[in-house]
Amino acid sequence: MLRNLLHECIEGKTLSRAEAEEAMNEIMSGEATSSQIASLLSILRFRGETTDELTGFAQAMRKHMNTLKLDNKEEVIDTCGTGGDGVSSFNISTASAIIASSLGIKVAKHGNRAVSSKSGSADVLEQLGISIQSTPEEANQALKETNMTFLFAPNYHAAMKHAVAPRKEIGFRTVFNLLGPLSNPAQSKRQVIGVYDTKLALKMAETLKTLGSTHVLFVTGRDGLDEISITTDTDVVELKDGQITSYTIHPSDFQLPVGNLDDIRADSVEESAKLILNVFNNLANESARNTLILNAGAAIYVSGKAASLKEGVDLAREAIDTKKVIHHLQELSSKEVHHYA
Repeated sequence: MLRNLLHECIEGKTLSRAEAEEAMNEIMSGEATSSQIASLLSILRFRGETTDELTGFAQAMRKHMNTLKLDNKEEVIDTCGTGGDGVSSFNISTASAIIASSLGIKVAKHGNRAVSSKSGSADVLEQLGISIQSTPEEANQALKETNMTFLFAPNYHAAMKHAVAPRKEIGFRTVFNLLGPLSNPAQSKRQVIGVYDTKLALKMAETLKTLGSTHVLFVTGRDGLDEISITTDTDVVELKDGQITSYTIHPSDFQLPVGNLDDIRADSVEESAKLILNVFNNLANESARNTLILNAGAAIYVSGKAASLKEGVDLAREAIDTKKVIHHLQELSSKEVHHYA
């Protein structure tokens, strides 16, 4: 089947939602060859994926993943990006998840080890002493007791193993970078998704609208960051209650000064963890602190705890300043939380 679909794609045709789902099912079940997978990924990257294709792929990914069945139908949020922005920033979305969970928001953080960055979410959480490879039962327990759990992607997306070699061999970003954030194992309907290209954000928003998401912010910093930027404008695509809107935000909209990109870079897992701890302890540089306040504010906003992004930012600032976040991190961590300067 995939071979026939490749013939159509190479002739310039796009896949229907059903065809895309069938193609991904073939990949996930191990029926597709490495050459066929690499060919499909290359064609899609060259011409761009359609919304129907993304939707069909995401539906197949979700069918093949192990899901986390939540107790009491709890609603959770996720902060997960497409990766590959090349900025080498510290783990902003992971730290934002910690801040949000300190406020009682249930967070099912989906992520992996470093692939295109110096420090993946799994890597920095381990550095901070937070468990990453828990069973679904342990994940549910952590969510109940601490408001946060980490969903280590390989544990929930075992079928992805068939695409690992082709992805590694071709070496460039593919549709799988987009599909990870669209396939949260806890089936989160509220997310902040960092995207490296705002055109893709619009397609992803249409996809999640079709798949029933409630409130999602897709953010793309104009400095290349796939997060809300402290240095310049950030393009935002917002999906809320079935409506999609696009707008731009700037640090000054939140009475924050423009920061420096170099101040949020981290060349190792250790540097990223140190910067996160410094922010939580009110010892970090202004750019790092304000970057986290902005991005955590977005997470708080999509959760419904804040009525606006500005209110979310204010709550994030207060959580850090009152030491609520550092005390929460101590509860999450299996080791003593150190203070840095």
